[in-house]
Amino acid sequence: MTNGSKRKEEVHFANGGVKQSTWSKVLNSTAVWEEKDEFLDVIYWIRQIIALILGVIWGVAPLKGFLGIAIFCVINAGVLYVYFSSFQQVDEEEYGGTWELTKEGFMTSFALFLVVWIIFYTALHHD
Repeated sequence: MTNGSKRKEEVHFANGGVKQSTWSKVLNSTAVWEEKDEFLDVIYWIRQIIALILGVIWGVAPLKGFLGIAIFCVINAGVLYVYFSSFQQVDEEEYGGTWELTKEGFMTSFALFLVVWIIFYTALHHD
């Protein structure tokens, strides 16, 4: 029995004999991530959701400048760090280290955040 098939067997039993969808694993702290890319996709899309929500909030509550950007960066990185290190408790080294997980999809989410923030701020607070 190869190592890969052994792992799949373990995953099968760890999930109660039923294959879970990716999004059902997101809120399950005992989820087993079969593929590395599957978990990285989840990190990427959670980041996009955070960027969208914070962009709307920053635009509605007229935040400006460096303070808004800095708070976004701290919240975005902090929430994801707590998610993968405390909630999911994944082995960071399996994914290339903490830094690799922390920066996964960050620039894309930053761009989305800026676009949403600018659109909402301009629509609501422009004279």
